[in-house]
Amino acid sequence: MDLGHVLHLLIPSWNSAISDRGFELLSTTFLFSVLVTLVLYAAGCKSSNRGSSLKPHVTGNLLHDWWFGIQLNPQFMGIDLKFFFVRAGMMGWLFINLSVLARSIQDGTLSQSMILFQLFCALYILDYFFHEEYMTSTWDIIAERLGFMLVFGDLVWIPFTFSIQGWWLLSNKVELGTAAVVANCLTFLIGYMVFRGANKQKHVFKKNPKAPIWGRPARVIGGKLLASGYWGIARHCNYLGDLLLALSFSLPCGISSPVPYFYPIYLLILLVWRERRDEARCAEKYKEIWAEYRKLVPWRILPYVY
Repeated sequence: MDLGHVLHLLIPSWNSAISDRGFELLSTTFLFSVLVTLVLYAAGCKSSNRGSSLKPHVTGNLLHDWWFGIQLNPQFMGIDLKFFFVRAGMMGWLFINLSVLARSIQDGTLSQSMILFQLFCALYILDYFFHEEYMTSTWDIIAERLGFMLVFGDLVWIPFTFSIQGWWLLSNKVELGTAAVVANCLTFLIGYMVFRGANKQKHVFKKNPKAPIWGRPARVIGGKLLASGYWGIARHCNYLGDLLLALSFSLPCGISSPVPYFYPIYLLILLVWRERRDEARCAEKYKEIWAEYRKLVPWRILPYVY
């Protein structure tokens, strides 16, 4: 009995149920996102809390307020909903991937490409939960209010678009050479090192500004802005790591179709847009300190390119 038959016996048929009902799950989750954000908007409008996390920011434009949200960190029964939805989205992504993997095993189409894709995504998702504390220093947590944009992004966009490569590999066979496998692994490892390293440095700096960076005292602009380590290479170096990770999820699919590259292309557009918004916010908040930091670190995301 070969490995395929053994795996087929070990994987119950219900494990592929998610992959078999993707559209129904997608539409249901989308409707839930709409409803829950309408409830968030209504509850936020009634809130009298003046704390920084719960104070409602109402512009009077219903569509704008529903889309971007009016509270930074709304809660339900003591649960921070922003973190709850991110966790749900990451778990949904993992469950979809595992269901796609189960379908691939049952169909006898399990390939080296599918294994690489599944491995990279699983490591990234598990790492998120292991280092979730670092999320508290990211843009989503400290600056974005919880509205449809974030809820849809967490519950629909993350699980159903980040898994496109797996769906694509179910019906497309890709043969990877040794060089391609090595390149894929290096892309993932470098992306992870930059992404996780940059976020960790920022988080540690916020907790202890005197903590050394790469074995040296941290260089700080105006007593507020870290200009050492990854943050001395590019002002948004963590975005570069995120983009390399996204690319590593797609590279196992080869280059025969642009479909598996939807995620890294979309992420590039999103992060450039977010970087511009972040630059404007920091320029207003830090003023001459931010101008000094820009002179010291002229590159936005990718050194010598952008």
